[in-house]
Amino acid sequence: MSKNIQIISLVLGSGGARGYAHIGVIEELEKYGYKIASISGSSMGAMIGALYACGKLAEFKEWVLSLDMLDVVKLVDFSLTGKGIIQGDKVFRVIEDMIGDVMIEDLPISYTAVATDLIKQKEVWIQKGRLLDAVRASVAIPTILTPKEISGRYLIDGGVLNPLPIAPTLSDITDETIAVSLNALNIKKHKIDIPKKEHEKKSKTEKIFLGMSKKAEQLLSEKPKSKFDDIGMFDIMGKTIDIMQNAILASKMAGYAPDIIIGIPNDACGFYEFNRGYEMIELGRMITKETLEMK
Repeated sequence: MSKNIQIISLVLGSGGARGYAHIGVIEELEKYGYKIASISGSSMGAMIGALYACGKLAEFKEWVLSLDMLDVVKLVDFSLTGKGIIQGDKVFRVIEDMIGDVMIEDLPISYTAVATDLIKQKEVWIQKGRLLDAVRASVAIPTILTPKEISGRYLIDGGVLNPLPIAPTLSDITDETIAVSLNALNIKKHKIDIPKKEHEKKSKTEKIFLGMSKKAEQLLSEKPKSKFDDIGMFDIMGKTIDIMQNAILASKMAGYAPDIIIGIPNDACGFYEFNRGYEMIELGRMITKETLEMK
């Protein structure tokens, strides 16, 4: 374990539900004595980064781990606009209750949320203004969450153009840049011991969704689909996003390489498996420890 305090810029990538791993990564980095002075994030990376920057990550983690599937269902507010399946207002009211009406300029550390301008097809760095609005724009997964309008621009998921936004940290005066990719092609499999209550929660999830459509079951399935006939709409959408982001990431990494990269496997869980928070947090912790021990 490092004895010297290293001041770092932290880059948190996009990847849907795998983004819960960022929580475990941050906890382990702090355990090893790293001080985070700057955060840049796309999509779930922007959300986790925002919660950390305003001191509410522990509260968010506690909330995530307390949710059962009935709670999740109650948070889904379907959109009637045709611009996205989910409006997202219910979830963001919970997030707003946690972080309050915070401005990015008032955060104790430098923060950048990366989004995509849908009309102009440009990458957008949000470094000032209302923190909640910046996060809402960065996590607006196309066709799932409705776009967020800010200053006349219609913004969607930052991962569309930049799944691992290293560039916003290049001017930071820090010792190192550590990037967390949620699209790594790791071969090693990690065994995670899941507490009894988490197993019970999953059993409850299966019972609740037993009578729902096949697509919803596939959305929450823990086992990867091996046959094309078993793959549903959400699986196809998630895999498509993963393929797109992997191609973009390869190009971005060629131009901007971090000092340390922590890779979370892109098959660790499905893009929309938000019921697997405990596993992803622990996986993030385990892989971070392994990465730092090899340094």
